[in-house]
Amino acid sequence: MSKLALITGATSGIGEAFAERLAADGYDLIVVGRNTDRLEEFATGHPGVTVRPVTADLSTDTGIDTVAEICAAEPLTMLVNNAGVAHYMPLAELPAGKARELVHVKVVAPTMLTRAAVAGMRERGAGQIVNVAGMIAFSGPADKSVMPRRAVYAGTLAHLVAMSQTLSAELEGTGVRVEVLCPGVVATEFHQRQGLDMTVVPRMSAEDVVTAGLRGLELGEVVCAPGVEEAGLLDAVFQADLAAFGGQSPELASRYRAA
Repeated sequence: MSKLALITGATSGIGEAFAERLAADGYDLIVVGRNTDRLEEFATGHPGVTVRPVTADLSTDTGIDTVAEICAAEPLTMLVNNAGVAHYMPLAELPAGKARELVHVKVVAPTMLTRAAVAGMRERGAGQIVNVAGMIAFSGPADKSVMPRRAVYAGTLAHLVAMSQTLSAELEGTGVRVEVLCPGVVATEFHQRQGLDMTVVPRMSAEDVVTAGLRGLELGEVVCAPGVEEAGLLDAVFQADLAAFGGQSPELASRYRAA
């Protein structure tokens, strides 16, 4: 039976590594990106599988709608929401256009593409959705000494974590698996585009990130953190989340009452 994967941000970094690995595993591919030349080059370089290049800008509603239509129409085995933009700066310094682009690429696009793909996956009783986020999603409680601050960027990744966890619960028993992939610092072009020199910083390879993501699906992980050796750390975070969620009451907490 043929396998078909759609990968966004497929022209470099983690997206390209996913495309390479899945092509080697016999998947036909729909590769999405902004750089037509790179997409065509990838397709030409993989004659053993069917590769459909789709040029689309996921920072725009038109680009998102174009790819969502494909997600709804094609019998996808896997959807990899990987596209990203590197807008690292405090909110007060983040230009409105960059803030809008970041939210479109990392929140609106994954939400709408997943929505478009999931109905068909449920009908077929099988499918895998991988949302690529990052460990910065867990950095919110850090104090101001942890720089650079990046409120919108961290917030978009945290959205992907919460959405993936909740969606996984919604789809329990349907045969559709959801994973949010949270690497740390990865050796890609991502930081170069931000003007950051990361050559002296230890970084994981994009290929290792993909290895973790695919193995995490096999292990049934909803949150996959490739660089976290002690999985219990993640479990502790999520148990604390649930404890806070379950600890609420319709009564006003005593600390908010007048002395």
